[in-house]
Amino acid sequence: MSVYILLSKLTTEGRKTIKERPGRIKEVAVEFESLGVKVLEQYATLGPYDFLTVIEAPDNETVSELSVDLCSRGTIEIMTLAAIPVDSYVSALRSTKKAK
Repeated sequence: MSVYILLSKLTTEGRKTIKERPGRIKEVAVEFESLGVKVLEQYATLGPYDFLTVIEAPDNETVSELSVDLCSRGTIEIMTLAAIPVDSYVSALRSTKKAK
């Protein structure tokens, strides 16, 4: 399983939805699980993004499906980042250096 960070911005419609139904925010995490994605952490943020969500998913395709599904509703825009554990990243750098 890989870790991903989702930076989310609500659209005007999304802001209306959570103002009327704040619990909707937590309902989305249940939807993630139905697609095989586990929510590890979720934060509301101040600034250019409204939410930061850390998820664990089996592959890029699953995360892509999740993102397209959520964004197609017109209530949210998502930027997805693949998160690489620092130890894995350092090991990869060392392996690349040795291969040259």
